[in-house]
Amino acid sequence: MNTTGLNSVKAPLPRYLTKEVVHALAEFPVVVLTGARQTGKSTLIRELLPKPGRDYRTLDDIDVLERAQKEPEALVSSKGSVTIDEIQRSPDLLLAIKRAVDRDRKPGRFLLSGSANLALFGKVSETLAGRAVYLTLYPFTPAERAGLGTVGQWDKVFADPSQFEGTHAAFTGGGEGLLQSGFPPAALMKSHALQRTWLDGYVRTYLERDLQSLSSIENLVDFRRLMRVAALRSGSLVNQSQIARDAGLAQPTAHRYLNLLEASYLLHRLPAYAINRTKRLIKAPRLFFCDTGLAAYLAGIETAADLEKAGLTGAFLETLVFSDLLAWRETLTPRPEILYWRTVSGAEVDFVIERSGKIVPMEVKTGGRPRVADIRHLRLFLDEYGKAAPHGVLLHTGQRCEQLTQRIWAIPLSKVLGLNDATSGAFKD
Repeated sequence: MNTTGLNSVKAPLPRYLTKEVVHALAEFPVVVLTGARQTGKSTLIRELLPKPGRDYRTLDDIDVLERAQKEPEALVSSKGSVTIDEIQRSPDLLLAIKRAVDRDRKPGRFLLSGSANLALFGKVSETLAGRAVYLTLYPFTPAERAGLGTVGQWDKVFADPSQFEGTHAAFTGGGEGLLQSGFPPAALMKSHALQRTWLDGYVRTYLERDLQSLSSIENLVDFRRLMRVAALRSGSLVNQSQIARDAGLAQPTAHRYLNLLEASYLLHRLPAYAINRTKRLIKAPRLFFCDTGLAAYLAGIETAADLEKAGLTGAFLETLVFSDLLAWRETLTPRPEILYWRTVSGAEVDFVIERSGKIVPMEVKTGGRPRVADIRHLRLFLDEYGKAAPHGVLLHTGQRCEQLTQRIWAIPLSKVLGLNDATSGAFKD
């Protein structure tokens, strides 16, 4: 197997987003596929998509980049369908694309790919307003790593957890599994040591090349230190003052660095569910890294024992679940809201999914035997929001899916993440 690229050259692993890109190209003149570098965007658009008559151009090619900067109108003048990779290298090219689309709004005319969140840049989003649909490709989901090309079964969790009732395979992605990266090139490495070598190169490339294309960074050592501090807080509330202090940075600098990590998809902020009925709520977002393997590498965590000693096993498991939820959200229109809930008195629910006027709270636990104490905050949430929240879910690493109360279900993570009995073992070291 060729582990230097995304997958085996002969058979790239299927991706959950391929079908969504195909559907978007059939309806919209511009489709923008974004995501962190090395999540497999180029492989998806070059190997997995049907490509009859599509021209492919990448701004990683210096000659193409020069044309984009000096003769943008000529570069996009083709009447056929064009794919342009690494579009963030020349955002001004989007003005030429806008003018081309205004002359001819044929569906699928432009497929743009980039490793920066173009929607966070006001000029870009305004340029393509009403012309483009945005999709984000995240690192491998557990089911993708198992070769299934899918995301978790969150639709069923949201609609009716009783569909999972019964005994299933135990989740094997805890412990050492949480140290593995979902970035495709790293995920296909033969050993954990090789994964860490790849991640080291990834971070160096990000700091020395990709980051500089987004913003000028005076001190890469400071930025690397901020990344480590953020990685150690994956799953925690964002406290910029504390993060700045721990990283030895001024707060405005830490704020700018966090924004850059978010713009390049390495970090995500999870908003709070802030509808207040009877309780005072925390409204600060939670911070999550995009990939548990990358977070572990940046935090200096090498073994499951290190993870446990640092008290981060639960947080990393929540990070894994959050990443899968983000991938699932990309397959839906309109996209559901993914939030969390916490009161000033300390009651907290890890995730709250809001969709079609309904909300479902979810807790994630590392244990395989749910206890009454594990669902006390789910009870509080369900009592607080009544009929708007028909049921709550406790996700655990054990085998039994069962009803714990009239409105609360315990469901094995292996089943929810789409890992059936035959393939659940694929997500382990």
